Amino acid sequence: MKRLIDCALKREVCDLVIKNGRIYNVFTAALEEGDLAVAEGRIVAIGKGYRGKREYDAAGRILLPAFMDSHIHIESSMLSPEAWAALAVPRGTGLVVADPHEIVNVCGIAGAEYMREAFSRLSLEGEQPLDVLLQLPSCVPATPFETSGAVIDARETEREIARPLFFGLGEMMNFPGVLAADEEVLRKLQAAHAAGKPVDGHGPDLSGEELCAYRAAGILTDHESRTAAECREKAARGMYVQIRCGSSVNNIADAKDAIDADNYRRFVLCSDDKNAADLSSRGHLDDALRRLVQAGLPAKYAIALATLNVAECYGLKDVGALAPRYFANIALVDDLEHFRVSAVFHRGILMAENGKALFSAQQRYLPAAVRSTVKMKEVTAESFRIVGHGGKFRVMQVQPHGLYTAEKLIPAPVGELCVKGSDLCKLAVVERHFGTGNIGLGLVEGYGFHGGAMGISVAHDSHNLVLLGDDDGAMARCAALLAQAGGGMAVVGEGREEVFPLDIAGLMSSAPAEEVILRTDGLQKLARSMGVKEHYEPFMTMIFLSLAVIPQLKLLDRGLFDLSKWSFVPLEEREKVDLP
Repeated sequence: MKRLIDCALKREVCDLVIKNGRIYNVFTAALEEGDLAVAEGRIVAIGKGYRGKREYDAAGRILLPAFMDSHIHIESSMLSPEAWAALAVPRGTGLVVADPHEIVNVCGIAGAEYMREAFSRLSLEGEQPLDVLLQLPSCVPATPFETSGAVIDARETEREIARPLFFGLGEMMNFPGVLAADEEVLRKLQAAHAAGKPVDGHGPDLSGEELCAYRAAGILTDHESRTAAECREKAARGMYVQIRCGSSVNNIADAKDAIDADNYRRFVLCSDDKNAADLSSRGHLDDALRRLVQAGLPAKYAIALATLNVAECYGLKDVGALAPRYFANIALVDDLEHFRVSAVFHRGILMAENGKALFSAQQRYLPAAVRSTVKMKEVTAESFRIVGHGGKFRVMQVQPHGLYTAEKLIPAPVGELCVKGSDLCKLAVVERHFGTGNIGLGLVEGYGFHGGAMGISVAHDSHNLVLLGDDDGAMARCAALLAQAGGGMAVVGEGREEVFPLDIAGLMSSAPAEEVILRTDGLQKLARSMGVKEHYEPFMTMIFLSLAVIPQLKLLDRGLFDLSKWSFVPLEEREKVDLP
C-alpha cells in the first residue's frame, strides 16, 4: 500500500506508465487525456508527468477497461483453453465467467479441474493473461431424462461449491425444477447461497408469477430472453439480463431496444457459445460492442455492459473500471465505434499487441481424465430405420438463427420411412459414455442437408453423438468414424469421408487454433455443399437439437422430449382406438 501511495504522489517511479492516451471513465462516460500510472499491477493515478520503469505510447488511442464476458462455455469453441486464450485476449478480453458444464457432463469434476489447471499454466512475467472464474455446473445432466458421462447431485454440489475452484453455481437450466420447488434443485441453490456464491440462470419465456418465483430462489442472471419486453421485465424484477452475441444465437437486435438510460445498469454482455472461426475473424466481446453500437445503442451503455456492469453483477472488486486501486486490466482501442483492439494489458503486463498474444499458448496439459471418452456400442444402418404405422410423425422445425424448435405433424406411411428426395432429415442421438446402446430417433424439416450424413460428439448438454442425414448407411459410417477418432466432427457422402478428431473429452481439439479453424471450416463448407441452408450454422445449430431445456421439441438418447410437457413423446402419434 505504501508503494501505491508513493507512486501516486510521484515519490517513486511506477512500474508502467501509459502515455498519450485518452482514458475512458466508466463512471462519468467521459474521456480524460493524461498518463495512466501503474504499480504492483494496479492503477495508482491518472494525471500528468508520471515516470515508469516501462512507458507505453498509446498514440492517441482510447484506454478502456478490459472486457468481461458474463457467461461463456469455452468448450464450444472446440479449442483447448490455451488456444482459446490466445485468440480471446488479443481481442481485449480480461475476464470471463466460464461455466464448464460441457466437459463436466462428460468427465465430471475432473473436467473442471482440467480447465482450471490448463488456464493457470498460462503466464507472462508471472501473471496470467486473463481471469477465469469457473462456475460449478448446476445441471449435470441438464435433465434427468438423458444419459450423461457424470451426475453431479445435490450432495456433491454441497461439497464442491465450497471449494476455491468454483466462483459460483452455473446456469440453473432446470427451471421447471425450481418452479416445482424440487428438493434436489433447492438443495443445490441453497448450497450456493450458504457459500455466499452467485447463481446464474437460464429461464426462457419466464414471466409474471413464474419469473418472480425463479428470482425469489436467488437466481441472479438470465441469458435466454428473446424479446425486448422479456428483457425489460427480467431487469425490472432485479435480474441482470445477459445480452448474447454468440455463433449460433445473437439477440442484440431485440435486446438493445430494451435498454435505456434508466435500466442500462441491469444489462451485461455474454457470448455463451462462440466457435473458433468466429472468435478469430469477428472477435469476442469487441464484436458484441461493435454490433451494439452499429445497432444504435450509445457507446457509453455498450461499454458499461462489457465492463462495470459485469463487475457489479458478480460483486467483483477492483475490476471493470480505470481508476486508482483498480487492477490495470486495459484494452486500447482506436475509437468507440469499431473497437479495434491494438494492445491489451493484464495486471499491468502487456499480454497482446496488434492482434497477437505475447504469452505462450502452446497446448501442454492433457491429463488422462479428459481423453478416450467415447465408449459406445456398434451401430448399423438398421439402427436408424424408422417404420410408420399410418399415424402422424412428429417433426422438429428449427428456428433460423436460434435454438428454439417447433413441432409439426406429418402423415406417417405404413412401413419404412424414406426421407431421400424430401425436405426431411433423420436425426439420431447415440449414447456414447457407457455403451448402453441407447439411440433416440427423430425427424427434422428444412435443414436442407442431403446425400449422406453429418455427425458430431458435441450435443448439448450430455454430449452424446448427434447425427443427421438422409442415408442410414452413411449415418452408421459417420458414427463409426467418430467412435474411431475418440470423438469429433464428420461428414460422409458424395464419395467423401471427412473427420476431425476432438481428442479432449470429444469436445475440444488439442491442435493449434489455426488447424482447428481450417479443419472445422472445411467440414462446414462440405456440409453447406450438401445443402445445409444459410440460416443454420451447420454443426452448431445441430448440436442444440438435443438441448432439452430450450423449447420445444428436442431429441435425447432415450427419445423425443417435449419441453412444454416436460416428458417424452412418441415419434409417431397414432390415433386412439377404443378397445372392446
